[in-house]
Amino acid sequence: MISATLPLPFASRVQFTDDMTICRLLNGMWQVSGAHGTIDPQAALAAMFRYVDAGYTTWDLADHYGPAEDFIGAFRRELASQRGQTALKSMQAFTKWVPRPGRMTRQVVERNLNLARRRMGVETLDLLQFHWWDYSDPRYLDALQHMVDLQGEGAIRHLGVTNFDTEHLGKIADSEVELVSNQVQFSLVDRRPLQFMVPFCLERGIKLLAYGTLCGGLLSQVYLDAPEPQLDRLATVSLRKYKQMVDVWGGWELFQDLLHVLDRIARKHQVSLANVAVRYVLDQPAVAGAIVGARLGIAEHIEDNARVFGFQLDPADLEAIAQVSSRSRDLIEAIGDCGDEYRRR
Repeated sequence: MISATLPLPFASRVQFTDDMTICRLLNGMWQVSGAHGTIDPQAALAAMFRYVDAGYTTWDLADHYGPAEDFIGAFRRELASQRGQTALKSMQAFTKWVPRPGRMTRQVVERNLNLARRRMGVETLDLLQFHWWDYSDPRYLDALQHMVDLQGEGAIRHLGVTNFDTEHLGKIADSEVELVSNQVQFSLVDRRPLQFMVPFCLERGIKLLAYGTLCGGLLSQVYLDAPEPQLDRLATVSLRKYKQMVDVWGGWELFQDLLHVLDRIARKHQVSLANVAVRYVLDQPAVAGAIVGARLGIAEHIEDNARVFGFQLDPADLEAIAQVSSRSRDLIEAIGDCGDEYRRR
């Protein structure tokens, strides 16, 4: 086991694209949107320095995550001011565009991308992850073709999508849009990507960015042997969202069985229960990284998260996890493929 001493080890990096390496634990910025507690901007900037100095150099954000893009812009300015322009090369910021379905003209697409670029203070977006709400409206393909044109002009470095199911990811790939990633929900509770998404991505060379890996914090020591929480008593929107996922998956009693298994594995490897949950997802095929929420200036788990890279799950660990998973519901059958919970069908 490695020490929690920072910065992160080499194993924390992955070659995401030919020209970009990233940290395998991405700092998730949904937590600054306002639904997870009030974020103080100055405290947030100070925390961002601590994350980057520790080796957590890759940020995941979106146009609708409150001030997330503005925080990235402010942090980039402060980083350059204190350490010079070359320091900016050490970090990556992956944003999302989540438009309402409608007419996708070049003007519409360019206007929204330019807004993100201004907010983030960049000429080129490292990765633009595109989401589309309604598959019955095929104009997402128009939007992506305009993004390809803007990519050729230098506005976008790489293109990805978020919460696309396997069928529609295939339609995009067949349209000759070069995607590098799909961001999907992936955890010990939600293992849907393993059925269709992972095999497709391995075949097409598309990487997965996993979110919900800790179920908003439910996959932690805090909830081991805890009574089932009432939905309206949970403190954050993440906890409420993933408690509903646990209910569909198998309920609180089975979830406690999973937490007990993870706790035994964690004690064996001298890590945290959360470390085991993240390690499991990082070890899955096609997964480039896992997004761990960063409540900047409120709660940080920098040292604990570093332990993810200091151990490996062995066959006995995986078998114990599989025995619990085998008793859960088939979420493909209950919900549908990746992202189907977000769409009209």
